[in-house]
Amino acid sequence: MKTPSFRPGDRVVLPPYGVGVVRGTCQRPVAGETLAYYQVDFPNTSSRAFVPVNAPQGTGMRPALTTGDMPNLLKHLQAGQELNLPRQWAARHRRVTEILSSGNPYELATLTCELRRWQVERGLPDLDRQAFRRAIRLLEEEVRGLEDPCARDVQQFLDRAWNETAH
Repeated sequence: MKTPSFRPGDRVVLPPYGVGVVRGTCQRPVAGETLAYYQVDFPNTSSRAFVPVNAPQGTGMRPALTTGDMPNLLKHLQAGQELNLPRQWAARHRRVTEILSSGNPYELATLTCELRRWQVERGLPDLDRQAFRRAIRLLEEEVRGLEDPCARDVQQFLDRAWNETAH
C-alpha cells in the first residue's frame, strides 16, 4: 500500500484531534537519528502535531473531506442507517469511543443518525448526548469552509441535529 503524501496547505484529519492543516515538514531527532515529520497545525488553537512522513497512516492521518465527498456524506446522514449499538452502557460506551477515535466520517455520520434516533425516541443519557455532540462537531469541522450546495445541506442537517440535543 502506498504511503500518502501531503503538501503544505493540505487539510487533514488527525483522529481524535480533528481537522488540521499541514504547515510543512521538519526534521526532528528521535532515538539518535533524525526523522522527517509533517507539522500539522490546528486552526483557532495553539495546538500542533508532528506526524512521521514515512508512516502517517500509523497515526490515522488522512486527507480531510472535499466538496466531492459531500454527496456521499449527505447520503449517509439522510439514510439514517442503523448502528445497533449495545444497550448495555459499558459496551455501548466502548463502541462509541472507538467510532469517535477512528475519525471515519461515514462511521461518524452513522453514529450521529443512531444517536439522533435515540434522542427523538427516548432522550439520551448525558454521556450519550456528549458523544452525539462530539460526533456532530467532528463532522462540522470537515464541512466547515467547503463552499457548495451539498456541503451547505450537510451543515444544515448537522445544525438541526445539534439543536435537537438542547431539548
